[in-house]
Amino acid sequence: MTYSPDDLATIDLTKVPKHVAIIPDGNRRWAKKQGLPSLTGHWKGVETLIRIVRAASDLGIKMLTVYAFSTENWNRSKEEVDGLMQLYKLYLEMQREPMMKEGVRLHAIGDISRLPDFLLQEIELSQSSTAHCKKIDLVLPMNYGGRDDIRRAFVTMARDIEQGKLSKDQITEETISRYLDTSKWPDPDLLIRTSGEKRQSNFLLWQLSYSEFHYTDVLWPDFDEQELLRAVQEAQARQRRLGG
Repeated sequence: MTYSPDDLATIDLTKVPKHVAIIPDGNRRWAKKQGLPSLTGHWKGVETLIRIVRAASDLGIKMLTVYAFSTENWNRSKEEVDGLMQLYKLYLEMQREPMMKEGVRLHAIGDISRLPDFLLQEIELSQSSTAHCKKIDLVLPMNYGGRDDIRRAFVTMARDIEQGKLSKDQITEETISRYLDTSKWPDPDLLIRTSGEKRQSNFLLWQLSYSEFHYTDVLWPDFDEQELLRAVQEAQARQRRLGG
């Protein structure tokens, strides 16, 4: 168990956010501070992800959506992008058995068709291998952008209208939500962004409409179980009115 009884006594376990989204920012800045290559920072970020998935599961969080690779990240150097693709492949290989053992069900969302074949194969294998797991869903947006998510949803809706599967009168907010990449899950209750940045960065633009936001100056490689606990504590201290 990640947390002690004293830790768990600081929160209301009946009101733990069920869906937490994270923008894990700061890997490159962490590496620069240490005088290390950027990819070393990304690797430390992967190690943080492993710990945080376990901690979230222990808190009773049921869905964890962690921004892995945005549509804008292709603008980084080829060396860094290629390194990230290899890093994600290694992560999936290393974590497949632990995910199955710990009840972590993996999902990848976004326009993943652009990802390299070797990574797509690992994603498919990890998703099928963990499909039976039920303790926590780990959602990795890869080649994901909030605007692109909405664009692709509208394209699919337009196609369904042309084919007579959907009428214009049927398009409600709930209908649009069903066409988004996240249709399987409820909207996040809480968004956490690390490294002091306070942007949404094209992440879950539709889905975060009424989520609570938690910002921390801690760089993602230094984000730990206690930081996650603090984010939950802060969220529980707020009153969510949802516009009411």
